[in-house]
Amino acid sequence: MENKNWLEDNFEETRHRLLAIAYRMLGSADEAEDAVQEAWIRLTRSESEKIENINGWLTTVVTRVCLDMLRSRKSRREDPLDEKVYEIPSEESGNPEDDFLLADSVGPAMLVVLDLLTPTERIAFVLHDLFDLSFEEIAPIISRSEMATRQLASRARRRIRGASTPKEDIERQKEVVSAFLAASRDGNFEALIKVLHPDVILRADETAIKISESRKSKGAPQFQHEIRGAKNVADTFKGKAAAAQLALVNRMAGATWAPGGKPVVAFFFSLKGGTISAIDIVMDPQKLSAIEIEMLD
Repeated sequence: MENKNWLEDNFEETRHRLLAIAYRMLGSADEAEDAVQEAWIRLTRSESEKIENINGWLTTVVTRVCLDMLRSRKSRREDPLDEKVYEIPSEESGNPEDDFLLADSVGPAMLVVLDLLTPTERIAFVLHDLFDLSFEEIAPIISRSEMATRQLASRARRRIRGASTPKEDIERQKEVVSAFLAASRDGNFEALIKVLHPDVILRADETAIKISESRKSKGAPQFQHEIRGAKNVADTFKGKAAAAQLALVNRMAGATWAPGGKPVVAFFFSLKGGTISAIDIVMDPQKLSAIEIEMLD
């Protein structure tokens, strides 16, 4: 009984921090609560008297639970369209844990961008940049070397911190995205191949996939959860981007389609060596509402 009380006291002391970490990793208050509860269950079933650092042990367990949940989410893509994944807990809840998350939370726009990262990129960025864990501490949690973990966080940081991208880089991004859109409109396969990285990956959310399928007869590009390789991505967009226009998407060069002036899709572009290495398509209305889109042209 004494040991159980000691565990409960230690767990409650770190519970708020664990919830904050899990919320940033998952973007969902409910899932964060599930992850932290799972850590508690594992703690009660462990040989707790042999654990030297309870806080560190719990952080590791919560992170690994979140990593499994992120990987499952990526592989199954089963988020329902009406799920409030990016809902920040209400100030009126009266729950001090919810108030903590609200006061210290990242904004919805940040969560949208975090959702575009790979699970390991997201873990490395959240733990290092938001919670000041060292790469030496993070590496064993995600089963990577310290150098690989540093690189994961660096890749994530480049996408997260688009607002700080130098003006000349933004202009270069605009040139590459404009060339992509022009080649797509013209149906110029060779020009598309030229602007795409050989290992480019195209990702689309569930809404985009369903809408593209419903408009197949009208010539809409057919999206999937993932399409890899320059040839396959070029085939997907060849002659298909007539209505898309250049835009700043979260202050980085991207594209949108905005009938009547209201954006209904956001295209995120990642560049590598002057070519497009990744395209992420967001059409979910709730996620889209949290994205900053400034139409150009």
